[in-house]
Amino acid sequence: MFKNSYKFLFFITLMSGTFITISSTSWFGAWMGLEINLLSFIPLMMNTNNLLSSEASLKYFLTQALASSILLFAVVFFFMMSNWGNVFMENYTNLMICSALLLKSGAAPFHFWFPSVMEGLSWNNSLILMTWQKIAPMILLSYCLNLNFFIIIVISCILIGSLGGLNQTSLRKLMAFSSINHLGWMVAGMMNSENLWMTYFLFYSFLSFTIIFLFNNFKLFNINQMFGLFNSNSIVKFLMFLSLLSLGGLPPFMGFLPKWLIIESLINMNMFFLLTLMVTFTLITLFFYIRICYAAFLLNHNENNWNFNINYFNKNYFLSLIFTFISISGLFIVNFLYWLF
Repeated sequence: MFKNSYKFLFFITLMSGTFITISSTSWFGAWMGLEINLLSFIPLMMNTNNLLSSEASLKYFLTQALASSILLFAVVFFFMMSNWGNVFMENYTNLMICSALLLKSGAAPFHFWFPSVMEGLSWNNSLILMTWQKIAPMILLSYCLNLNFFIIIVISCILIGSLGGLNQTSLRKLMAFSSINHLGWMVAGMMNSENLWMTYFLFYSFLSFTIIFLFNNFKLFNINQMFGLFNSNSIVKFLMFLSLLSLGGLPPFMGFLPKWLIIESLINMNMFFLLTLMVTFTLITLFFYIRICYAAFLLNHNENNWNFNINYFNKNYFLSLIFTFISISGLFIVNFLYWLF
């Protein structure tokens, strides 16, 4: 993953920026950690073999700098209003802080930069952007809960994340809109408890890693490339298909478990209308996951019995088998452990 030592140093700095943010006792310290995280991720994004990496780096830098400036301005303004005793302006600045953090994490309706930046990144950097880069903004977001505003954000993320992926042929943009959809579920879990969204985030990170490990291993970037791969090997076909269904949250795969927990929490909060919208539009994400494998499973094609393009004893292939097995059987494993202990 890190071909040069300086990239490894930047990655360590990126992690330390996140740790500074989540362990800070002041908003200024949190802002400083976000800036360290931003400036260390820019060099990791640069790739001389990808012409879109420079454009993606510039878009990411401008968007994150804008969000950081809004966050710093809103925090200063919030403390000024607190000293003056203006409750209305305190609520207004609270919305500004939440909006800046949502812009940093790529949540809808502040998602305009996220798919285009993902398109210019490698799969390794895409995984970092989809998972690690969301930790610090989401934890800061949990400090300033606003239930009515969060409901609007959840509906926006679910709608845009589901409908935005319908016309996509790029797998990176498809994963970007999937990430926006999952972000809506995380915010919905945050309305109930902090542990709930953290549990969802851990499951989502593992499932995203499983999918991107397969994409990166077989150098897949578009849906058309997947058709040729599926026609050459049936085992990879099932690995990819089942992992995508698990990421979509289809029972009985492991991806359904965090959604199950959030569904229960929303039922306890009597948010049945929001829950209905979330479940209905999440089914659309399952539709474009199934569309990826549609030709491989339902269309006739010629397949030679002696075609062995993939080395079954390869370490990456063996790891993909392990990750996929955990992904598709994790729900049974968790239930068994819960029953056992």
